[in-house]
Amino acid sequence: MGRHRSDPLGIARLALAGLAVVVLLALIGVGAKALISSLSSDDATPPGAPAASSAPPTSQQPSAEKVPTVQVVCQADICPVFVRVPGGDVLIDRDMARGEQASYFNPELDVVLDDAGTVQVFENGTARPAGQQGEREAFKVTRAPGQ
Repeated sequence: MGRHRSDPLGIARLALAGLAVVVLLALIGVGAKALISSLSSDDATPPGAPAASSAPPTSQQPSAEKVPTVQVVCQADICPVFVRVPGGDVLIDRDMARGEQASYFNPELDVVLDDAGTVQVFENGTARPAGQQGEREAFKVTRAPGQ
C-alpha cells in the first residue's frame, strides 16, 4: 500500500491568490479615485509646480508679497514657453493656455519664447517690451537685488 501525503501548500496557494485579487482591486480603486479627482479639480496644481492662475497680473504689488523674478502671462490660445535654471532644472517646457500665468522666484532663469508676441513677460515686477508676433526670443533674467 502507498502512502499519501496531503499537499500543505494547497490552502496557502488559494489564500495567496485571494490576497492578490484583493490587492489588485484595491489598486484599481485607488487609481480610479485619483483619476476622477484629478479630472474634476481644475485649480489643483501638483506639488513643486509654479504658481499659476488665470487672473491677470496687477500693476501694484502689495509690499508683503514677494515679487517673482519672472512672470509669464499667456495672451493667445497657445503660448509655447520654456523656463529653466541655467545649467539645471527645467521649470516649464509646454504650451500655456490663454490667461494662464506662471511665476518663478529663482535667482537666475533662462527663458525661451517660441512666439514672443503671444505672451506678456514681467521681469522683477516690470513689464518687458513685447516681442514681435511669430518671433523666437531667448533671454536671461536675474533677480533684482533686495527682492
